[in-house]
Amino acid sequence: MGSRRPLRDAATLNLSMTNTLPLGKLPPDLLAQLLAQAPISDPRVLLKPGIGLDCAVIELGDTLLVFKSDPITFATDEIGWYLVQVNSNDIATMGATPRWLMVTMLLPEGKTTADLANQINHQLVTACQEKGISLIGGHTEITYGLERPILAGTLVGEVTRERLVTPQGMNEGDHILLTKGIPIEATAILAREFPERLHGVLSQQELQQAQNYLMAPGISVLRDAQIAIEAGQVTAMHDPTEGGLAGALWELAESSGHSLLIDPITIPIPDLALRVCTAFGLDPLATIASGALLLTVTAVTAPQVQLALAAAGIACVQIGEVVAGETAVWQTTPGGRILLPRPARDEIGRVYES
Repeated sequence: MGSRRPLRDAATLNLSMTNTLPLGKLPPDLLAQLLAQAPISDPRVLLKPGIGLDCAVIELGDTLLVFKSDPITFATDEIGWYLVQVNSNDIATMGATPRWLMVTMLLPEGKTTADLANQINHQLVTACQEKGISLIGGHTEITYGLERPILAGTLVGEVTRERLVTPQGMNEGDHILLTKGIPIEATAILAREFPERLHGVLSQQELQQAQNYLMAPGISVLRDAQIAIEAGQVTAMHDPTEGGLAGALWELAESSGHSLLIDPITIPIPDLALRVCTAFGLDPLATIASGALLLTVTAVTAPQVQLALAAAGIACVQIGEVVAGETAVWQTTPGGRILLPRPARDEIGRVYES
């Protein structure tokens, strides 16, 4: 199916050229306008910028190089380790193996010590070693006007043409699967950055468990993606970051030009994650959710993908399917199908603003 103009909620339609934009990603309409202006003259660019397309793909002979850039802006705890995980996730959703990382490290004036620089560097080095990634360079400085460290990474992976996965591979009738649950990343961030706001909501043991969501179930989906690709015919994958699962579903629909139908009841939200989101007044479906892999798989091979993931200790459920129709994300309700609201921004942004 060809790509059509997606349906959007009122929050993203009523943009003003003069109003200050909220914290988080740029609104999808504005971002689409900016990306459309990107000059691409090299025919070796196989995948160009677009909504829901988190990586670029360059053809170099028999090997395809996959490029990804992502910063860490919400979290400060374990920021170096964090950077490697989120960049690796997007490389993994393309079916590629992460290889080479460059990092820009911006450190706050008046707060940076040699110990802080060493801590962040150790986190980067350790995380790269765990994934077999070479840390090949970048830039480091103490920057005026920052309150906390900011890291941005550019990670390059490689993949053969046969193993490349993009949203364009999605087809009507494919099953939509989700691993682990949501929102893993938000649960860890909120518990680590704002523990005082969870006093009286969680016990000390539960708070520690929420903080450890970073590691268990963990925000990496590299293993999830590799197992799924080996087990069945994966047609598309996406990492639900800012905007959460709802945002990721809309990005997947728009980048593929398809219509998605989900059943909200099937979406796994761990009780601990739900309680943390409730304490902050956040919608779990629209809150940053790395750690869960969103993927579409042919109906024939979906069961074997789920079995392979389960055998590796990774929960995986079907939450919907790709259906006929224009670009949109629908949800089933007792009253029938209705549009799933597209988040204007990530819910967690409201916490930082307050």
